[in-house]
Amino acid sequence: MADLLAQGAAWLESQRTKHLTTTVTYVRNDVQISVPATIGRTKYEADDGQVVRIEFTDRDYLILTADLVLGGQVSEPERGDLIREGTREFEVLDWRYSDPYRTTLRINTKHVGAVEA
Repeated sequence: MADLLAQGAAWLESQRTKHLTTTVTYVRNDVQISVPATIGRTKYEADDGQVVRIEFTDRDYLILTADLVLGGQVSEPERGDLIREGTREFEVLDWRYSDPYRTTLRINTKHVGAVEA
């Protein structure tokens, strides 16, 4: 019997990618690829014992693991890689898999500037 949860998760990811993405450029050194990404952000809470601060990443990008093909092979994000969204540029800080089946990457970034159009 097939894993119905895996099938359902795959279907949901295909719908997200089909209907809720914009094309961004993923950059590592001299390699650039265009990938569909869903834009989001992650909330972090910092508690210093006196004050609880809520902070957010500048941007998160949800990208299918299979779409991040650099140098001819599926790759994992690396700190310092760049994601360009229009003329805005974001640096990769961290990443994790967004689902138990490892089909989607959640890439946390910070805004580092703009590039000329």
